[in-house]
Amino acid sequence: MNYPVTRAESVVDTLHGVAVADPYRWLEDEKSPEVQAWMKAQDAFTREHLSRFPGREALRRRFTELFYVESVSAPAVRGDRYFYVRTHKDKEKAVLYWREGEKGEERVLLDPNTWSADGTVSLGLWAPSWDGRKLAFTRKPNAADEAILHVLDVDTGKWSEVDVIEGAKYASPSWTPDNEAFYYEWLPTDPSIPVAERPGYTELRLHRLGADPKTDAVVHERTGDPKTFLGGGVTRDGKYLFVYITRGWSENDVWWKRVGEKDFRLLVKGQEAKYSVDVWEDTFYILTDEGAPMERVFKASPERPERSAWKELVPEDPSAALQGMSVVGGHLALAYLKDATTRVKLVTLEGQPVRDVELPGVGAASNLYGLEDRDEAWFVFSSFTTPPQVYKTSVSTGRVETWARVDLPILPERYTVEQAFYRSKDGTRVPLFLVHRKDLKKNGDNPVLLSGYGGFNVSMLPSFRSSIYPWLDAGGVYAVANLRGGGEYGKSWHEAGRLHRKQNVFDDFHAAAEFLVNEGYTRPGRLAVSGGSNGGLLVGAVMTQRPELYGAVVCSVPLLDMVRYHLFGSGKTWIPEYGSAEDPEDFRVLHAYSPYHHVRPGVRYPALLMMAADHDDRVDPLHARKFTAAVQRAGHGAPALIRVEANAGHGGADQVAKAIESSVDLYSFLFEVLGVQADGIASAASAIRGR
Repeated sequence: MNYPVTRAESVVDTLHGVAVADPYRWLEDEKSPEVQAWMKAQDAFTREHLSRFPGREALRRRFTELFYVESVSAPAVRGDRYFYVRTHKDKEKAVLYWREGEKGEERVLLDPNTWSADGTVSLGLWAPSWDGRKLAFTRKPNAADEAILHVLDVDTGKWSEVDVIEGAKYASPSWTPDNEAFYYEWLPTDPSIPVAERPGYTELRLHRLGADPKTDAVVHERTGDPKTFLGGGVTRDGKYLFVYITRGWSENDVWWKRVGEKDFRLLVKGQEAKYSVDVWEDTFYILTDEGAPMERVFKASPERPERSAWKELVPEDPSAALQGMSVVGGHLALAYLKDATTRVKLVTLEGQPVRDVELPGVGAASNLYGLEDRDEAWFVFSSFTTPPQVYKTSVSTGRVETWARVDLPILPERYTVEQAFYRSKDGTRVPLFLVHRKDLKKNGDNPVLLSGYGGFNVSMLPSFRSSIYPWLDAGGVYAVANLRGGGEYGKSWHEAGRLHRKQNVFDDFHAAAEFLVNEGYTRPGRLAVSGGSNGGLLVGAVMTQRPELYGAVVCSVPLLDMVRYHLFGSGKTWIPEYGSAEDPEDFRVLHAYSPYHHVRPGVRYPALLMMAADHDDRVDPLHARKFTAAVQRAGHGAPALIRVEANAGHGGADQVAKAIESSVDLYSFLFEVLGVQADGIASAASAIRGR
């Protein structure tokens, strides 16, 4: 591979008595003209290389059919108004609509397709006022996390010229019941503040419509700790204001006060426990993993909020992890995971069981969307072979009906979904989902794409992914491992893959790969792995730890330099999850698995496709640049490529055309490296069109 030239420097730090080489530190400075030139040259080299794959047009045609779709989200109901997002077969971005009443005339409210000539400005979050007459929303340049908050009048569609708030990266507007103001999280945009320190500057503010945002009252001061998140909001009745101070993904403190009171009071301080509170009719409903790794629900009174007065409503279910709670239709809706598949249960506000919500199958379902005092509610269900469908239900009767369908050009009956369980290195039982055509033979030579995440209490659900269908049609197997570090089995599962136990995550993934080989699905040379963000760290680690076990690696927007990660982007907020190299014991663990520091010359690494985004303001793209340079220098022969998506943030670009091109490049790489033929893609598409 005749890569563009990358120079190496003799940079060595001594940390806690250990010499740590960093030959590509110069690639950290993205503003440097040399780094900009390097990215441009590397990206051009990658795209030219991938353009040679003869099956690209078949992939592009199939992804075009799968990605340009008509779909509707579950609605947010405010007053008599329904707000929802719709995608169109002829538009690049989803459009926000509203209508008066469930059967009213559909009207466009926000169409981000019209916001910029090149499509690089995106719609972020949106929040209607309680009467449905105002809407707060964020615009995000380059689909990044940084955002600007706006307000519009729903009836006229006119954007306010006054209510424009910068520093809305973490903003989640919480409307007051008079619909004239909202609370929001504000972050200063002062460039003199180091990026890694900014989370500690978050404040909770109150904005009154028509007022200059610069005069917004500070309701809760910043913590000053960049390892924390600060968030909060007001209850629907406007009586109570809550503030959450969160440290990582394992604990948080909850503060509250009655609106009008001067000072917040502590409801509960998280000691290795997390809490969330819903309030209805002067009762606090508290979801927590305190003393219950699979989580449970308490109720408390604002008149006696002390911990000793809380009453347990819903005990912990040791066989299913409680993932979410909401007050809907005068009941509590509870979303559980049992062996990584969803169950939704309804109980009374006193905790008495009512019924399980009737789901259309085994898969991934949202909790119920709805209002506390309205009987109607909605949920979204999907599976590996069922596109997301929106269902409406009656809380009182249990009736379930389809509210919005997605029709895609696939034949679900061609495929099968299995759930297997395997043993990790230390004997832990780990679930694994497998999706493939029904005619698959276990001949030990099938191409397999194995994915995982394993961190931050995030659960990998068996939900629909349209991008896998060309892979399945070409005879491939798609596999998802539910690794420790996630939330599939509650707090204990997360803790088992966090901090000094992070190696368990990588061991779980290695064991999944060995299971796929031993069970006759594939062999190492035809086994690809993929992961993004923390999942990018995962595949970078397994690639450097067991290079002989994998044939190809797709690594997206990753963390890979675990010695310096906390100095960039949102890195300090992840210290509770990973630890920090500034601590001697944390450094020992981090340095032991940090992928960038374990690339060795002459080792035969699997082929690598690095997927980076040039405006990723969450995980700095320096990780992707430095690791790719190190693997290229190792000189092992297999491709080591980096693709840089322009005008895109951590979640990628939100234009369909860019998603198609990204997917074409990704699967062109996999098909070429693993020797997969594209013939099956065209034949599957023809069979569908012939139906």
